[in-house]
Amino acid sequence: MLSEEFVSAICGAPLSSNTSIAKDVGIYGHTLSPTYSVKYNFKKSSAPVNCVAVSDSHVYAAQENKAYVHVYSRIRGNQEAFVAFPERIRCLTLAGDVLILGTAEGRLMLWETATGRLVSTPARHVQAVSCVIATPFHVLTGSDDSDIHVWSLSSLLELTPSSAEHEPERSLSNHRAAITALSVNASVSYDTNLCVSASKDKSCIIWNYQTGDALRTLLFPSSPLCMSLDPAARAIIVGCDDSSLYMAEFFKGDSKALLGAQSEDAATVMQISQPFGATQPTGAGPASCLAFSYDGTTLLTGHPKGQIMKWHVVDNKAPVELTNLNAAVTNLVFVSPFEAKARNKATKTSTIVKPNQAERAYTVTTQLEADLRSQTRVDELVNSTGFSQQALENAIAAFQQTLVEKESEKKE
Repeated sequence: MLSEEFVSAICGAPLSSNTSIAKDVGIYGHTLSPTYSVKYNFKKSSAPVNCVAVSDSHVYAAQENKAYVHVYSRIRGNQEAFVAFPERIRCLTLAGDVLILGTAEGRLMLWETATGRLVSTPARHVQAVSCVIATPFHVLTGSDDSDIHVWSLSSLLELTPSSAEHEPERSLSNHRAAITALSVNASVSYDTNLCVSASKDKSCIIWNYQTGDALRTLLFPSSPLCMSLDPAARAIIVGCDDSSLYMAEFFKGDSKALLGAQSEDAATVMQISQPFGATQPTGAGPASCLAFSYDGTTLLTGHPKGQIMKWHVVDNKAPVELTNLNAAVTNLVFVSPFEAKARNKATKTSTIVKPNQAERAYTVTTQLEADLRSQTRVDELVNSTGFSQQALENAIAAFQQTLVEKESEKKE
């Protein structure tokens, strides 16, 4: 049975002198199912919102109002490195083995953790980068200047870049206040690349970030603080500063559908006023972070007073307090329940290489996860679910060849 794990991070001093909670712990690793428990923890970290990223082997945590990132080894269970950067870090995310960081000066930095290579862009945002997300081909940055930039990941990581400085592919500029959150779906199709942005102007906008089209605008009673797409990109959950959660479903079988053939005109603003959940948690304060489980049935929210609340998305029941960390919960990140081999990941960075801009030749330090030997036909049949693609193609080709031979015999 697969177990569900997630990582949480806190920021700030303890709220009370609770002796049951270990001192100086800033990051917790939890097991959600089949039974909830705290699996491990790391000390000496104070990570603000959008400042934690988790890989198969490491946890990266940018520190509050500092130019430091603490790197913790999930394999060895200790703090592996203390990494300094030229500017204060406001947000970060991972794209494979590349850690992408947004700075307080409006700059984007990319650190290849397996080589130590560090790429930095000019300050294309006029204010701090408040949130950053990555897809297999793009990086999206939101800023306090209300703009969203879409970058090509391959262009940013070019080994022989052109003489021109790095520029975003396009900018999305419909918001009128600071961007607080970004969420993107897993699609790589040009027509279904959905991104949702949340802003202090009390709105969320659904974009096709490759074309730059604003597909729909949602208006909320108060400013969104955090937001996430569900794993199937069917809906978003938004946490606002009025301490309520709101859900907006994209596809419905009526005229209220936000997207699709039956939806209204894209220029029509949709007002979202009905809170999600039968009852809202009392005394917890507004959600500062939230995360969906991998199957989309469970939602976790972190709160300034230390609570992590568990919501059942399907039943829409009252939330349950999972735990209280005695400090403001700022980050929640689910860990993939599938092994790296199941995700066709051939390598794992077991030991990171600190960034160094002075180097011009880099050595890749990584651990091979895949079997480099060529796969036999028996291995392919045994490891595939049902009939493998190659076996089906060979069978179809054999049938077609037999038909051609029979037709030629008839003609003779």
